[in-house]
Amino acid sequence: MRIARLAKSFPKRLTALPRRFSRRLLGDRSGVAMIEFAFTAPLILGLGMLGTETAYLVITHLKVSQVAMQVADNASRVGSTDVVAARRVFESDINETLVGAEKLAEGIGIFQQGRVIISSLQQNADDGQWIAWQRCRGAMQWPSSFGEEGDGANGRGFPGMGQPGREITASPGTAVMFVEVAYTYDALTPFEIFDNRVITYTAAFNIRDNRDLTRLFDDGAGADCNVFSAARP
Repeated sequence: MRIARLAKSFPKRLTALPRRFSRRLLGDRSGVAMIEFAFTAPLILGLGMLGTETAYLVITHLKVSQVAMQVADNASRVGSTDVVAARRVFESDINETLVGAEKLAEGIGIFQQGRVIISSLQQNADDGQWIAWQRCRGAMQWPSSFGEEGDGANGRGFPGMGQPGREITASPGTAVMFVEVAYTYDALTPFEIFDNRVITYTAAFNIRDNRDLTRLFDDGAGADCNVFSAARP
């Protein structure tokens, strides 16, 4: 008898199940947070990635700036250690200075995506400013924004190197190591609002010692400015 009653009432219970489930579902609030999260997650994730990209851009600016400062500082110190004669600077000295930049900024590929230009700014025979020599390294197609080797060799028409109206000049009997660094920024995240932005920095240091300013002495391959490559000379 009990089995018969259960069998008789089963269809009614089966049809009542959706109604009870619907009432419970209408009164259930446990899924509200998941719905809100589904709407806000893309926004939160996007803001987080944008913040990460901005922070990485700032760090890259810092590294490029440090490269410019280090190269100019090191280039102002290099040369032979002869205490009697004026210190001579060789091609290998400049190459080693550029290797230092490579080590400092190896995390951003400074020579794969950028270019470093070192210029020796001196006074010419007419007491004007001129670029006595210039060395470059990097795959980026970026000529110097402030002059090329030989500019200002005669006369006083070349004002110096740097921003117009605020040019840096060399004093008699000395030289200024002027360094320009250009770098193409590569986005870290899918946000490409900063991608391919060119970051540029300059730095200048006066040479530290009595230096032979007649030329950059040859002891091997130099960092030719007509070559656009990340490879070492």
